[in-house]
Parts: sequence; C-alpha cells; structure tokens
Amino acid sequence: MAIISRGFSGRRSATDEKLPPGQYVTTGFPVLSAGPTPHVPLDQWEFTIDDGANVMLRWDWKSFQDLPAEKFTVDIHCVTRWSKFGTTWEGVSLDTLFADVKTDASHALVRSYGGYTTNLPLNDLLNKQAWIAFKFEGEDLAAEHGGPARLLVPHLYLWKSAKWVHGITLMKKDEPGFWERLGYHNYGDPWREQRYWSD
Repeated sequence: MAIISRGFSGRRSATDEKLPPGQYVTTGFPVLSAGPTPHVPLDQWEFTIDDGANVMLRWDWKSFQDLPAEKFTVDIHCVTRWSKFGTTWEGVSLDTLFADVKTDASHALVRSYGGYTTNLPLNDLLNKQAWIAFKFEGEDLAAEHGGPARLLVPHLYLWKSAKWVHGITLMKKDEPGFWERLGYHNYGDPWREQRYWSD
C-alpha cells in the first residue's frame, strides 16, 4: 500500500502560491536576447510616444530623468520557466508618461533600439502596472538587462517587458510584435501559462 496517495504533493508554501504554474525560482537573473545587445549612449537616447503618424511626446535622457521616478519591488516571470521573486527597480510609471495623452487607442506597440517590438493592450500599461525602469537593485540598469531603460510589465511574461526601449506607438487595433509573429502568445499571462499561440 502506498504511503502517499497518488497525485498528492504536499501543501503549497507561501512561495508556491507566488509561483505561476510551470515555473521554477532562480536567484540569478538569466540573460536572454533575440540578437546583439545594443549599447545606446545616453546623449543619443530618446523615448517617444506617437500615434503612428505623429510624435505626441518626446524625452531625451535628461528630461526623462527629471520626471518623477518611483522605487518598486515586483516578481518577474520568464517564458523559459524561471521566476525571480522580490526584484527591486526604479523607473517612471507609464501613468506619468501618459498623463497628458488624449487617445482612443486600445493597444500599444513598444519599440526598442535594435528593432525589437512587442504589443500590449493599452490598459495593461496603466494603473500602476508598468514602468520604464532604469535602475535594478539600486544600480544603473546594465545593457544586458535592457539598459539604459527597459519597459517592465511584471504581471506578464518578461518578453513583454521590452529591453532597450525607445518608444511606444498607440494603435486602434492590435498588431503582433517580434516574438508574437514567431508563435509566442499574443498576451502572455504567466498564471494561465500563455506561452505560445496554442496555449
């Protein structure tokens, strides 16, 4: 007779409850990129918000650093199945960037130096859900992790948090980004294991 009933794996710990299905916890910060790492000089960096035809807002590095920044701690989850708990960042909330933007757009295409793009519903960038982060664990964000600045949308798989970000295009209809065109899920919710289009 079996001592443990088939399918019983014990109680979930508090850590388990924070871990999306199919993920494991890492203490490291693996580096995964689709291509070479761009190295963007700060005097050439800019971030824009446009409507596909016209630039609505533009910041250079100095004016971006003058915006009110916040420190925040979040868990992050990669589609390759690792999760990292309690990561500390500093950046500017997308709520701040969009404070003066009037739009009827429903989606956003985030653009990066190096040509990478990813798409998100605009609602997922607002209400304290997303930041343009420039510090990690109290240090300037390293280029391999997306520095000088990256998008951070911690409630979605990390490929949605575009590295080396330089702009957002507002759209009235959705348009798949780089990984989404290659078969990754269009939304990417780790709690629903939305890794690929078939999930």
